[in-house]
Amino acid sequence: MKTRPIEPARIEFGADPAEPPRSAEYGDLYHSRIGALAQAAHVFLQGNGLPGRWAGRARFTVLELGFGLGNNFLATWQAWQRDPQRCERLNYVAIERHPPRAADLARAHARTPLPALAAALCRAWPPLTPSLHPMAFDDGRVQLLLALGDVADLLPALQLQADAFYLDGFAPLTNPAMWQPRVLKALGRKAAPGATLATWSVARGLHAGLATAGFAVERAPGIGGKREISLARHAPRQRPSPGPGPATQARSDAGPAEALVVGAGLAGAATARALADLGLQVTVVEGRDVPADAASGIPAGLFHGSLNADDGPHARLYRAAALYAAREYAAALADGVPGSAAGLLRLEMQAGDAGAMQALLARLALPPEYVQALDAGAASACAGIALAHPAWFYPAGGWIAPAAWVAALLDSPRIRLRTGTRAARLRRAAQGRWQLCDAAGGPLAEAPIAVLANAEGAAPLLASLEPDPVPQAWRWPLSRTRGQVTQWAGADTGLRLPLAGDGYALPWPGGGLLCGATRDEQPLDLASGTEDDPRPRDADHRRNLARLHRLTGLEVPADPGGWQGRVGWRLASDDRLPVCGAVPLATQPAGQRLDQARLLAREPGLFVIAALGSRGLTLAPLLARLVAAQATGHPWPLEQDLVDAIDPGRWLVRAARRSGMPVPAQGRGVAGDAGDQPSPG
Repeated sequence: MKTRPIEPARIEFGADPAEPPRSAEYGDLYHSRIGALAQAAHVFLQGNGLPGRWAGRARFTVLELGFGLGNNFLATWQAWQRDPQRCERLNYVAIERHPPRAADLARAHARTPLPALAAALCRAWPPLTPSLHPMAFDDGRVQLLLALGDVADLLPALQLQADAFYLDGFAPLTNPAMWQPRVLKALGRKAAPGATLATWSVARGLHAGLATAGFAVERAPGIGGKREISLARHAPRQRPSPGPGPATQARSDAGPAEALVVGAGLAGAATARALADLGLQVTVVEGRDVPADAASGIPAGLFHGSLNADDGPHARLYRAAALYAAREYAAALADGVPGSAAGLLRLEMQAGDAGAMQALLARLALPPEYVQALDAGAASACAGIALAHPAWFYPAGGWIAPAAWVAALLDSPRIRLRTGTRAARLRRAAQGRWQLCDAAGGPLAEAPIAVLANAEGAAPLLASLEPDPVPQAWRWPLSRTRGQVTQWAGADTGLRLPLAGDGYALPWPGGGLLCGATRDEQPLDLASGTEDDPRPRDADHRRNLARLHRLTGLEVPADPGGWQGRVGWRLASDDRLPVCGAVPLATQPAGQRLDQARLLAREPGLFVIAALGSRGLTLAPLLARLVAAQATGHPWPLEQDLVDAIDPGRWLVRAARRSGMPVPAQGRGVAGDAGDQPSPG
């Protein structure tokens, strides 16, 4: 999906605070003069039968087109809070092309009747980047997924099943793009059984478009000067059978009650917590005696975003992941996990042209809350030491202690941790369950959902299912890299923020630095993991210190006696993207489309999250949430094309494309749906 720069809303506020704000883009009011909350209650809540329809449900999902100033979300959130029969979890997904700036959002809600809820929304308001922005409220039981961009681009890219639709864009005459037949048809493909829809518009073209999309439309009394509004229920003549892909694997409202996760490093702990936060009982099986004892055991690691000229899949994935990680780590730091989220500098040591960096930033229109381009002088002032190069400044970047974060994640009454338990085999058990076994074949744990988050150990477990030969669908081109970090305590160097570039450096609390890391790559045998000498090497310490000097110009202690270090092995794929998602079937059914990863048939309930490379702290929180959503049927926090880019089946798709394998005619998707978008693989 090609992104477009976000153009923030141009909001006109009247001299009278009671006057509704007006959109300069569309020449229309944001809500009627009776008040935004009254309009929301009558049109969208009452029009969708809420709160009654979510009573007793495990989850309920609302999809809104036109988030505006967030009043419909606030009204729905308030109704959920007040309802003793409310659903356990409320998912609210909203698409907005012109979101308000943070200051305008706060001004719009200065006199709101819901000050506490509005203040929480303002505090959580994200940088205005073209991506999906997950936000959590009420201890995670209310989830807002804000999609910033054009509705025609984003709606097909979302994976969800909506129980209720709010159509609240500006008038069809001034904002025709939101009401076009293609958009309305896509709503039908996102509708859960029995889904309802409400909108203040009664345009004839709207009714015709909704009818084509499978909605039965009727008129109802309006409010605030609107004589009538439109209500609809999704009642298609026939509902297509669900396809084989990961989006169709978990659509039950109740969902599974338990899961097992293999591995208690960054990926495993984050996934276990994401599943537990959705109400599942999770068993984590870890072969080592303590969690985060492999690559996740380094004293500290960095998290930050990325950017490139074409804003391709790498940049978009790392941007979305970094913004989400910043939210997660801010909460962890507040709870006492060691680290800092005061920002991070990434030096441009090759091009070194601050003017070109500024021009690129202007073309991408990325906001300063996400990234800034600094010349060498400004970067030096920010870092606290003299730097020879310009730098990208990521205000929400920083560092955190991985082992402490993992311990905090696993500290949940819904998570049972079993350390010193090495899983050697994976079996298909009765009733669609997965069973982990030890080397002797004895069962260790069993659940309907299994997530392999044990780095290079994931491939041998898969190979134990189909050992001879390992299926092509599971032959992932992976390599492992030996990395060593160097640390010493001592006098304050003056460095205030973490630096990245050719290596990295971060100021250690109490004095001294942590720097690294070496990169010694080796191929990985998919059928069996490997283990190397974990002892630090003096030669690698010297390599780290030489890179530190090139990065910062700092003189380093020459006495090896003061050096400390740790060694870990990172796993990466050949395209430097993680391997994350539902595991493809070892053998695809006859006639199955192989040209798009999203259409591959899957092993029910089996997932993998691995090959996070050197960016595990940036990627793990968001990818864990993705796996949890795929496993349980909650809305996915990533666009479909980005999910395709990290799909475990992408190499099978590439092999099929190279072979010129024909696409069965009966497998083709519906025009305009996500299934017709090309995979980035």
